[in-house]
Amino acid sequence: MTEPTPDGSITQRTDGGYATADLVKDAWTLGVVQSRVHPAADEAEQEANLAHMLHLIDNSFHTGFGFAPDLLFFHEFPISGWDQWTKEETERRCIEIPGPETERISAKAREYGCHIAFGAYVRDPDWPGHVLSITTLIGPDGEIIAKHWKARNVKGVFRGFELFTTTTYDVLDQYVEMYGADAVLPVARTGLGNISMSSTQLEPELFRALAIKGAEVFLRTASGSFSEVDIRASALHNRVYCAIVNNSVLARESNYFEDTGAGGSAVYGPDGQALATADSKFEKLISAQIPIASFRAVHRQPDIHWDLYRPVFEQYRSRFEPNLYTPYQPHDLRDAGRYLNGRSRWR
Repeated sequence: MTEPTPDGSITQRTDGGYATADLVKDAWTLGVVQSRVHPAADEAEQEANLAHMLHLIDNSFHTGFGFAPDLLFFHEFPISGWDQWTKEETERRCIEIPGPETERISAKAREYGCHIAFGAYVRDPDWPGHVLSITTLIGPDGEIIAKHWKARNVKGVFRGFELFTTTTYDVLDQYVEMYGADAVLPVARTGLGNISMSSTQLEPELFRALAIKGAEVFLRTASGSFSEVDIRASALHNRVYCAIVNNSVLARESNYFEDTGAGGSAVYGPDGQALATADSKFEKLISAQIPIASFRAVHRQPDIHWDLYRPVFEQYRSRFEPNLYTPYQPHDLRDAGRYLNGRSRWR
């Protein structure tokens, strides 16, 4: 977790620039691993998922793939997979960060001298009773660089249920109290550039705000589909690099059809054009060059005519208030649906 700023303020400049760390390379290679998302039925299957992830890391450094990746990027749930589990069942599939799983991934990062980013269900002793969805970035020295919470869950799109994972928005006041306001919209300032990771979809304001804070590369995870327009627009509108990694075809023994929401992983440049795309729904590594030094030399915050929009945003009231999972954590997807039903502030 990002350490709070000493005075609790937000790290944000007003001259169009943004805070950075020194670059270790003028250009680097991003590798996006489109891999299976297999719902682990038990500990043995979860171990098999992790072993498969480690195997794909090895595969990514075999000859024949072009440039060796400086950062390997996996989707939302490579270790546990996803299914319509209860909260108790999901808790059994959570990992801790750091923990045994991250130690083995860190060993691969050290072996190949690369960064590795991946999503996971996480339990955290600082958040007892909560299931977290976190995207983690590990450095080439095996150290954990960043753990970015999912900012919010989409609501009102699933028939009969809602997601019960705890997001930043669901416990916003407590989150700010523990980590500070700057950590709400986290930007990891690394030797490869300023990186923000998220599994949040269809919320352009989130990525606009991250770009204002200096995010240069968005790493966006998915499982079970996403909107290509959403991903491309976040790159184009903010003039940054944006990668999306989705799952490949599913295993035949899962509870879903093999091609359910599979494929489409891609990397987009600041002009919204694809730098690399997965040309199939199968497991695949795609890669793209990020010329971070030349990009940073001319890049600035998004140019927003905020005075036009401020009065509207100041009067806006979101559909659901924050902090709804502070007093109560639903025990399954349908309980989350029941709990949130009728809590909308909209008519």
